[in-house]
Amino acid sequence: MSQMLINWILVAVILLGFIAWATWRYFRIRRAAKFINNSEFQELMHQGQIIDLRGSKAFQDQHILGARNFQIQQFKESLSSLRKDKPVLLYDNMRGQAIQRAVPILKKAGYTQVYVLESGFENWNGKTK
Repeated sequence: MSQMLINWILVAVILLGFIAWATWRYFRIRRAAKFINNSEFQELMHQGQIIDLRGSKAFQDQHILGARNFQIQQFKESLSSLRKDKPVLLYDNMRGQAIQRAVPILKKAGYTQVYVLESGFENWNGKTK
């Protein structure tokens, strides 16, 4: 086999590996949390715990009314302030990396009612502070 063919095969294997990893991660998050739209999020707000995973500056500038700001870097330490018997409603900027990190932590800690605002804060049409 020529070196060029070996290089192409190697690139294809790496690309397929990345696609498989990304697909596995996507479905792992989807099994652990339910992604909901703005109106479903608003319906659950009164009975749930709203967690803003954005940075503190973004949270101070504007956030969903009733939300608490949990920095993803200290997320595990913040879990003790959440109740397992109430829904946990998460949002960030368009389902970024914070959601992908927070959802597995919640699942591992035994939280079963985890909801994610599917469109992120940028498309939120409800009350803010």
